[in-house]
Amino acid sequence: MARLGEFDLADRLAPLVPRWVTQLCVALLCAGGAALVRAGLDGLAPGSAPFALVFPAVMMATLFGRWFAGLVTAALTIGYAWFYLYPITGSFTFANRAGAINVAVVIFATLITIAIGEIFSRAVRRATQERDREIADRDLFLAEFDHRVKNNFTIVTGLLDMQRRRASDPATVEALGAALTRVESIGRAHRHLYRSGQPGLVEMRDYLGDLCATLADALLLRGGVVLECDAAEGALSRDRAVSIGLVINELVTNAAKHAFNGRETGMIAVAFGRRPGGWLLTVSDNGSGIDKKARPSADGGLGSRLIEAFARQAGGTISVDSDRTGTIATLLLIA
Repeated sequence: MARLGEFDLADRLAPLVPRWVTQLCVALLCAGGAALVRAGLDGLAPGSAPFALVFPAVMMATLFGRWFAGLVTAALTIGYAWFYLYPITGSFTFANRAGAINVAVVIFATLITIAIGEIFSRAVRRATQERDREIADRDLFLAEFDHRVKNNFTIVTGLLDMQRRRASDPATVEALGAALTRVESIGRAHRHLYRSGQPGLVEMRDYLGDLCATLADALLLRGGVVLECDAAEGALSRDRAVSIGLVINELVTNAAKHAFNGRETGMIAVAFGRRPGGWLLTVSDNGSGIDKKARPSADGGLGSRLIEAFARQAGGTISVDSDRTGTIATLLLIA
């Protein structure tokens, strides 16, 4: 019902057009439309039901232009039917008392129609205004929430980075660096959640492109080793997008660390696109194909177990193939 409030032309055109001008134009259009339909009916059955079109014309004018437009429309349509059709053509005189009573009843019924239309129109305007206030409050809340969450992610990543820089043990530095990239991956999904324009959904092409660019910088992929990303357009839920991002984070990190030992050149490729019944993610490299690299297994390392867990959270199954020409990890996601 609130959608009907958007058809209040007097409000929509103000202040560019004075309200009374809009209302008068609405009245003339409704009365003119009723006169055209009346002329068509007279061609089929001259003089039949002279006041039948008064009520729909008045109701339309009241809904679109408020009570003043309805009143003007009533005066024009009733006057037209009275003078040209009832009871004596070309005259406002009555043949008998019954004719005067009939016109009076029509006028009274028309005033009731205007009152009902105005009451309904006001209720719709109030509903529309309340909806707009709720939307404005929601947008303000989301903006404030987004700001606070961004601050929290910034604080967490700052603390992790500070601890990583202070740590002297290589294993600790590596663990803190891995935790830092995971948190940043979640933070990026959150930021893209509010850019997609679709509540609760993340636009994957933008998110994965941003994520890969960040990983390339964080892993110091320069010169001969490059990271390419090819992601199709598509929106997924926030939780699923985060899980996919974390899978990519682990796979790319593993490839950057282990695939190119003793080599100065190489390529890591991330591809995400649609497939029949769902989505397909592949992360491949042309490295040396280290055994068990990024291979999810029950007794594997932490990274492998995390990849398997993130794949389950995303609603997919992951497989890894590796040989001397490189490694490819494939994540099949059901829509």
